[in-house]
Amino acid sequence: MSAADWLQLLLHFLMLSLLAVGGAITTAPEMHRFLVDQRHWISDPQFNSSIAIAQAAPGPNVLFVALMGWNVGLNAGGSGPNAYALALMGALIAMVGIMLPSGLLTYTATRWAHRNRDRRGVRAFKAGMAPLVVGLMLSAGWVLASGQRSPLGDWRLWLLSAAATLIVWRTRIHLLWLIGAGALLGVLGWV
Repeated sequence: MSAADWLQLLLHFLMLSLLAVGGAITTAPEMHRFLVDQRHWISDPQFNSSIAIAQAAPGPNVLFVALMGWNVGLNAGGSGPNAYALALMGALIAMVGIMLPSGLLTYTATRWAHRNRDRRGVRAFKAGMAPLVVGLMLSAGWVLASGQRSPLGDWRLWLLSAAATLIVWRTRIHLLWLIGAGALLGVLGWV
């Protein structure tokens, strides 16, 4: 990768940072389009694995961005010590890009909104953002599901998703138990 490619990666993640309403995971479809479909910097399995590993690991879910940057650098470097240096640089570029603009905007906007929390516009903004975040999360789930096989034709995937949704909605079972159950069903080849 050239210096222009690294700059383009940084600029794209800087832009995505400002679109990440509801978290970085909501921009996963655009990341997939840019990194996998358009630039071919990482493969589809690398993309899906980055998200799966980061979601399974403790800590913030934004870690998948660092893993994607890591994979971009690793693929650019080939093998050897140079590959790990580029992988580290890729992770750093991706994380700075995704965190800096949204972090600054969130800090500034939160201070302002807290001072003006009784204003009608602030209350309306908070109420209006909820459906947008849900829609972005659904689109990220759709991209992840369609990367492996046809999401419309796999009735077991839909059944598992519906069951998990109902369990989360109607019970107090912790979400990590459902993620573990889904992983076990995947390992067994049932979904």
